[in-house]
Amino acid sequence: MADNYLEKRYEEVFGKGAKPKAPARPSLDRLLTLDRSFRGYDKSYVVHRRQLDTLIAVNPKVASSINMQRLRFRPVVKGPEADLVNQYIRMGRGLPELHLPFPGTEPEAFIIVCSTAPENPGILIDLGISLQAMTLKAVEMGLGCLIIRNFDREPIREGLNLPLEPICVLAVGKPGEKIELVPVHEGDPIGYYRRDGVHYVPKLTAEDLTI
Repeated sequence: MADNYLEKRYEEVFGKGAKPKAPARPSLDRLLTLDRSFRGYDKSYVVHRRQLDTLIAVNPKVASSINMQRLRFRPVVKGPEADLVNQYIRMGRGLPELHLPFPGTEPEAFIIVCSTAPENPGILIDLGISLQAMTLKAVEMGLGCLIIRNFDREPIREGLNLPLEPICVLAVGKPGEKIELVPVHEGDPIGYYRRDGVHYVPKLTAEDLTI
């Protein structure tokens, strides 16, 4: 079969000179809007190791303070290790009365972010850049995440036999809940809340953020 068979076939159907259009990719604004903190996941969807590897692979492309590249990543997929992680993470601190996640919506895949040096401002900046890049990549892949800093470090370090200090847990999965942003102004309440099954997140407008 000729190498250009598909191009010739496309021209037969759509006319000479026509070229296949590349699929539209979501804009950064769209990715950012969809990049929310999900506390409930569809457990019928299984996140595989290769997907976690794809998220981790964004890190050589992002900025790092003084280019020290101190972060390391441990993927965890569905199984005993994920069950262990779930025992020592806490989600939804802003809604303690709900005891999130609801039973049956727990995340089953994680990326444990570790550091080769004690936490310092540079490492925390690197952590934010890394996490944002990975969560945006997850959105591009049709997944969702939750950045978790409220967790018990030692049990996770020992349970996963980590050689480095874990400083963050990134939950990864297929979102199982609806989240909407709500524009608010300086002085308005900014705590997230739930109503009729929807998770609402107040966000200050760009005008309120500009000084």
